[in-house]
Amino acid sequence: MQQFANTHSMRNEILSLMVENRLEDDCYVEMLDYTIDLFESQGLGTEYYGYHNINHELEVTYVSLLAAKQNQVQFTDEDIKYLYVSALFHDFDPQKSVDKPHEESVLKFISMDKKLQNLINLANLDLEIIKVLILRTTYPWSGKLKQNAEEQIKQCFENSDLTRNNLAYQEHVMDMGWYLSVVDRISGYALGDFAKAMEMAKMNAHALAWRPSLIVRSAVAYFEELLNKETDMAKAILKVLPKEMRKNFFDAVLSFMKIRQQEITIQADYSYENLKMIPTIESMITRNDPKFIESLYKIFLELPRPLQFEKENFEKSVKDPRVIINTLRLNDKNGEIIGFSKGGPLENYKLREEIRDENYGLGNTIFLEPLALKMGYWGLKGGSEMRHMFIMQSHSMKFKYMTSFALRDVIRSRIDKEQAEFVTLFDPERWDYYRIQI
Repeated sequence: MQQFANTHSMRNEILSLMVENRLEDDCYVEMLDYTIDLFESQGLGTEYYGYHNINHELEVTYVSLLAAKQNQVQFTDEDIKYLYVSALFHDFDPQKSVDKPHEESVLKFISMDKKLQNLINLANLDLEIIKVLILRTTYPWSGKLKQNAEEQIKQCFENSDLTRNNLAYQEHVMDMGWYLSVVDRISGYALGDFAKAMEMAKMNAHALAWRPSLIVRSAVAYFEELLNKETDMAKAILKVLPKEMRKNFFDAVLSFMKIRQQEITIQADYSYENLKMIPTIESMITRNDPKFIESLYKIFLELPRPLQFEKENFEKSVKDPRVIINTLRLNDKNGEIIGFSKGGPLENYKLREEIRDENYGLGNTIFLEPLALKMGYWGLKGGSEMRHMFIMQSHSMKFKYMTSFALRDVIRSRIDKEQAEFVTLFDPERWDYYRIQI
């Protein structure tokens, strides 16, 4: 099975696994539907561009049932009920202010929500054990985060009649949590091809407000830690997954490693000065060339989805003389295109409805779309050179202001240098709309 087409098909796959795992009481189906409804009503459905959306929640639930017969920890029918409920609710943080769920907010939410309380009681499950399993999915499981989680886990064990004086059962519950934490990290990458894996990495980076140069580096570190530090559990889970899912997972790992190798090669060439990046103003003759448009569009598609402005009018906008385009080329002005900056009058764009730009309609503002660079070339200063060239061109076209989106800390660093000002802030992404005077 490749990847789920939509929430509906994911729900059906989970329902059939629930039957196999004897989770047939109505309360379990109600939990599933309640979770889907809540995520979607809070804007965290499939359209939410963050890693921790409803898809992730359902993927983890699906894989935790699918891999339950692994041989690292033996699960009873009762254990599987706990795993199902904990997987379903492990990132249940609908009021999130940042994408990465805060385990404490999750616990608070599931402890306060009356409907959930009722469903958990109907299933005859102990909320304290569910809390322990969710706390054990804390990532990374090290340092201060681990310490805090362990203190809360101790308290949960103390609060529960089932675990209070039963060290063997406490240990078993911790093993169940270990299983869930590794499923949490494997599932999304096993349920799709590399394009999905890359999209997940971009969603994670976008939602955590990372710079693009960190995407591949962080993905490689994530997989290496998973395979080196969680070897026994990761092996046991992968062993019982269908062959195609194992293949998806290892394809993702190897592909990220290959791209990381290319990045290191590019950085080495750059530092040995074997590679120069030349910002170039492109003529209208070039801009009307279909090959040129195609090469820009390929790079454009590497951007995270929310940063792909005017996608359906891409070709038309490249050919529009009122639109400023400059490229970043390798080694000389006719070299390979590795990035571009593009933008035009603010009035050409339909931006997020929360944005109230007082200059909209005055014809005095140019909007710079998010810079597009090929993977491997981020963090080498080429982007800022294109941006400065874009500002110079905007000045010569008599625009008074430039607006764009950037990471919050990047905008802050421009307040002194360029008198940048925040116009609209966005959470959880911290990818904000700002203005500078040209």
